[in-house]
Amino acid sequence: MKQGSIAATAAFAVSVAATSAWAETKWDMSIVWPEGNFHTQNAMAFADAVKEATDGEVVITVHSGGALGIKGPEGMAAVRDGLVPIAEILLNQQVGEAPVLGIETLPFLAPTMADLALLHKFYRPKLDEVAAGMNQKILYMVPWPGQAVFAPNPINTVEDLKGLTIRVVDSNGNDFFGALGATPIQMPWGEVVPSLAAGTIKGVTTSSSSGVDGAFWEFTKYMSTFNWQASSNIMSVNLDAWNALPLETRQKIEETAAGLEGQFWLNSRAEDAKKIATLKENGVEVSAPSPELSAALLEKALPLWDAYKTRVPEAAPIIDAYLTLRN
Repeated sequence: MKQGSIAATAAFAVSVAATSAWAETKWDMSIVWPEGNFHTQNAMAFADAVKEATDGEVVITVHSGGALGIKGPEGMAAVRDGLVPIAEILLNQQVGEAPVLGIETLPFLAPTMADLALLHKFYRPKLDEVAAGMNQKILYMVPWPGQAVFAPNPINTVEDLKGLTIRVVDSNGNDFFGALGATPIQMPWGEVVPSLAAGTIKGVTTSSSSGVDGAFWEFTKYMSTFNWQASSNIMSVNLDAWNALPLETRQKIEETAAGLEGQFWLNSRAEDAKKIATLKENGVEVSAPSPELSAALLEKALPLWDAYKTRVPEAAPIIDAYLTLRN
């Protein structure tokens, strides 16, 4: 074989090997929400954008509806242990891994998206620190619409919550609804609709989006837009999988995530209005708390802030810095 042919053959072999390695960067993403949920749609848009930004070097397959067998509270542990290279995770279900992850869900601490964006200025560095300690990196963070209360009866006063068996997501919700006289039960999303159908619970605190996902009009007739709790999801990637990528590829993915995050927040805001309309179309009566009820709810919430700061001291400076600017 001539020298030039040998060189060409060698160059082709190297090219094929490089292409083969390049094509093998495939990540399966775990997400517990159904395909139609806006967080899942965001995740799919992110996956498409990553494929485009990296010229197909990184291909992410989104497995919605908990198809990979990972339940919500298991999200960060699954990414940490490499059970999945990437997952979209409800943050407040991870407080068992780190109690400081419960800051957002303190009742009425950050009731609007503007409040939440301000809180994140102080909270995000701590969140990144916790993630790194769990062998992962957060690529973006997107809030749910405000948390409402779905119930079989109208909620006009605190008395209307007495004895209501209601699903909550975390310990902050448990403490808050317990203080209001309800009977809270913590459970992940996958158990909510079966529990409503079985009568194990009569009410749910969740977003309008999840209310539509679960066709709640089949079980409850009333929704009150408390907006009592902030709640965000994170897109988190295993650090071993992340660091296996070339630096340039990582930079492209980070830029893609940063470029999409703002739009994803806008998607959340639009989602709330859209899904409230869907709930109304299906016969759910939607109302907002009166000023009197709002004041009574806040009165029950405030002691929980101090109790949380005592229980989780590392959260105290974050909360105090945020409140100083907000107030």
